Amino acid sequence: MTSSAPDPIAVLIARIADALDRLAPPPPAPADFDAADAFVFDPAGPRLQPVRRVNRVEIALLRGIDRARDQLLENTARFARGLPANNVLLWGARGQGKSSLVKAAQAAVNADLAASAGQARLKLVEIHREDIEALPALMQLLTASPHRFILFCDDLSFDSGDASYKSLKAALEGGIEGRPDNILFYATSNRRHLLPRDMIENERSTAINPGEAIEEKVSLSDRFGLWLGFHKCSQDDYLAMVAGYVAHFGLNVGEDVWRPDSLEWSTTRGARSGRVAWQYVQDLAGRLGQRLD
Repeated sequence: MTSSAPDPIAVLIARIADALDRLAPPPPAPADFDAADAFVFDPAGPRLQPVRRVNRVEIALLRGIDRARDQLLENTARFARGLPANNVLLWGARGQGKSSLVKAAQAAVNADLAASAGQARLKLVEIHREDIEALPALMQLLTASPHRFILFCDDLSFDSGDASYKSLKAALEGGIEGRPDNILFYATSNRRHLLPRDMIENERSTAINPGEAIEEKVSLSDRFGLWLGFHKCSQDDYLAMVAGYVAHFGLNVGEDVWRPDSLEWSTTRGARSGRVAWQYVQDLAGRLGQRLD
């Protein structure tokens, strides 16, 4: 009795299936959310890279932004406790502590949770501006977790001809399924509407219905339920920032020295801001031979 020859078509199909299996990316490994309180999203996996030590300052050192600080803390604390909360856009002048406030608020809320409930469940996940189109994949990684997540995009803005803002619009509202209950989106930007004025003006001049074109562009920022504005600080606020850093780090210098010195520093920089105050204190500590630990 002779065996029949294999069907060449079946053999070809099997080979194609094997090749497709080899080309298909492996399923992403489950993230270890207990490894850290902060992560950076890598869309190549997609996967989350734990950040063992977050570059942040204590919230008590952020001066001159009291109203924004209190509003962000309240919104973040509500979200961490499972209560309704809003996506947040922190916009305004550069160097005023927008991104520092987001990182400090997460740490402060986690400290309160640990003190009251014995467990910190609020995680911070940074997504880079160029990876915004991968937001749906990131949300899929986080949805089933018992933790709560703040997705953080620093310095978010869109240039003329960039249509990726449409992906963000859909992700913020969650599409037909709605935004997952355990995810909020925080973004910082120098632009209140995230889009350059010339991009909006171009739409106004070329669209059949200019009003509709403008509405379509600015509706992105409307997806953020809470807007926090940051404006240029006064000289008193700037000096209070420097004084706070000097006292916190125990720098061995008197006010009669650092006060005129810090004002001269801000004059040479042409600006007064939290960032300029911090840069001055770093320079001062280096000249004094002291560490900022």
